[in-house]
Amino acid sequence: MRLSGKTAIVTGGASGFGAGIARKFAAEGARVLVADINEDGAAAIAAEVGDEAAQVDVSSGASVDALAARATALWGDTDILVNNAGITHMPAPLEEITEDDFDRVLAVNAKSVYLFARAFVPAMKARGAGVILNVASTAGVSPRPRLNWYNASKGWMITATKAMAVELAPHGIRVNAINPVAGETPLLASFMGGDTPETREKFLSTIPLGRFSQPEDMGAAAAFLCSDEASMITGVALEVDGGRCI
Repeated sequence: MRLSGKTAIVTGGASGFGAGIARKFAAEGARVLVADINEDGAAAIAAEVGDEAAQVDVSSGASVDALAARATALWGDTDILVNNAGITHMPAPLEEITEDDFDRVLAVNAKSVYLFARAFVPAMKARGAGVILNVASTAGVSPRPRLNWYNASKGWMITATKAMAVELAPHGIRVNAINPVAGETPLLASFMGGDTPETREKFLSTIPLGRFSQPEDMGAAAAFLCSDEASMITGVALEVDGGRCI
């Protein structure tokens, strides 16, 4: 029960890594608000873990502000914020990605971190405590060809994590990131350019531990980094990748 008494928001919590984090947080005693653009999916995970759900478009300032108001109405202070929601574009040469796809990837993967900071950091500063966890990617450390602008968005998230950590540390706020390798999530087929036994075998050959990241892996890492056990850790981008970046 490492998170007993804590309140947490997990974006992109309706599926994949976000659902794994929401489940683990609830098991560790936290009250969790499962937030996702997929309202029905968020409600299903929330019902499973006995907590609350909300629809949010993380790329919209008005939507993020509405979520912040909902959280305040539910429990007052939010102790933990997990910026997990993310998307990618389909693999293609970098010059062939459409402007609309580029804008959407940067809005969901990068702008959302700014919007949530704007909405939640002032209250965290006021009470001198808070934890923010950004779910980045090994793609931000070891970029893969044909996913260029997705890679760049995750590299931005890692740098933002470190910049936020330095600035917010004097206010008692810790900011970390986790870098998963591709896993059993709705984005897997997009990362691999199709989901076939052949593409899986090829991708798995690049991971020394020989398996994809699982939602449970992300939940375990997130629970540690957001707990008081990690009270001396900030500005870290932890690779949870089976050795992919070695």
